[in-house]
Amino acid sequence: MAEQHKSSNSKPPHVLLFPFPSQGHINPLIQFAKRLLSKGVKTTLVTTIYISKTSPSSNTSIPIEPISDGFDEGGYLSADSSEAYVQKFREVGSKSLANLIKKLESEGNPIDAIVYDSFFVWALDVAMQFGINGGCFFTQACAVYNIYYHVHKQLLSIPPVATVSLPGLPLQLQPWETPSFVQDPGSYPGWAHGVFNQFSNIHLARWVFSTTFYKLEEQVIDWMRKMWALKAIGPTIPSMYLDKQLEDDFDYGMSLFKPNHIECMKWLNDKPKGSVVYVSFGSGGKLEPKQMEEVAWGLNESDTNFLWVVRETEKEKLPKGYVASKGLVVTWCRQVEVLAHESIGCFVTHCGFNSTLETLSLGVPVVGMPQWTDQPTNAKCLEEIWGVGVQVKPDEKGIVTRENLVSCIKEIMEGERGVVARRNATKWRDLAIQAVGKGGSSDKDIDEFVSQLKT
Repeated sequence: MAEQHKSSNSKPPHVLLFPFPSQGHINPLIQFAKRLLSKGVKTTLVTTIYISKTSPSSNTSIPIEPISDGFDEGGYLSADSSEAYVQKFREVGSKSLANLIKKLESEGNPIDAIVYDSFFVWALDVAMQFGINGGCFFTQACAVYNIYYHVHKQLLSIPPVATVSLPGLPLQLQPWETPSFVQDPGSYPGWAHGVFNQFSNIHLARWVFSTTFYKLEEQVIDWMRKMWALKAIGPTIPSMYLDKQLEDDFDYGMSLFKPNHIECMKWLNDKPKGSVVYVSFGSGGKLEPKQMEEVAWGLNESDTNFLWVVRETEKEKLPKGYVASKGLVVTWCRQVEVLAHESIGCFVTHCGFNSTLETLSLGVPVVGMPQWTDQPTNAKCLEEIWGVGVQVKPDEKGIVTRENLVSCIKEIMEGERGVVARRNATKWRDLAIQAVGKGGSSDKDIDEFVSQLKT
């Protein structure tokens, strides 16, 4: 009774959540914030001034505090290079995050913990200056961080010279199945340094969080827990598609792109169950013009209904005079709502980890077409470990041909592989719901974090 009396008369714990300012990093931390709110924790989302000014759709109930990344007018795209952006953000962001903490404290809102994107190792340094506990937040699969960690510790050479087999990694990878920063580190030097440097001070973080869930990555999670206080708190997608514990939680609540929502839903509502191929390469994917052409004609030649997301900045790469024969091309959509629609039969995806978790959580089989970063490894897992689809292989020039794409779509939509993939996808959907449901593995990990905040 004494403990209850204490908590009811004291302020709820207050957590700052600090994602990297891109859609794929913001979404999972917003969902984590909602879970914490539902358990009586006050949360504040930290984003950049540019994102807070330019986000066309923001209806999240989470309070937002903007800080400067040094590019307040143009954001990341106005930086000369990724290296320049990361360096400037570190310099300016360290000061502006510290100023935010001081401001909140002066307003009577002291911070009990800062949960920061693993890319922002400096955020932990700032937290520690104020005596605040830090939690490192992983937005990619634990299998991928396993690989990055071994590179960081110089236990894996880059690029790999042979098959990659590591402790805790549940499968062997060919060099081209490792993340792009590992197989070709020279192509993205700015990002590669940040990716491998994520572990430089992780031993000083009180918690490490992951958007995955225990049953999905048991082996690697068990391995990581020998080193860190890892909490698997996913899948971090809106609750109404999973456990339904958070009422009316149908959307992430913050979009950097304006979705063609009504048009998408109207079009899908007219299509038979399981008849539509949904195609999206994420918020940051960029296809070469030749690759865009092959996808465009491949979708037409598949003779299947398709909904294809082509962002405004990518539209110029569509073939001249292109008409989607049985498809609808939109600049953005509410992906979770689309995947949940009964007309969707297959997801042609870049295999980003958010998209991976969404498709698994909604029981939709995939045709994997990875582009860069963690996506080649995710595609391998989707096909060979989780068994929910096929990966379309590029030719010797690195291009996925229309014939290969059509073949894979037919295999999932009409073939025996599709039957097996749908069965496995349904299994993972059920396990995802269990994980975040009351008393599930992810729910317990969040409860444990909340109880530790109060001690």
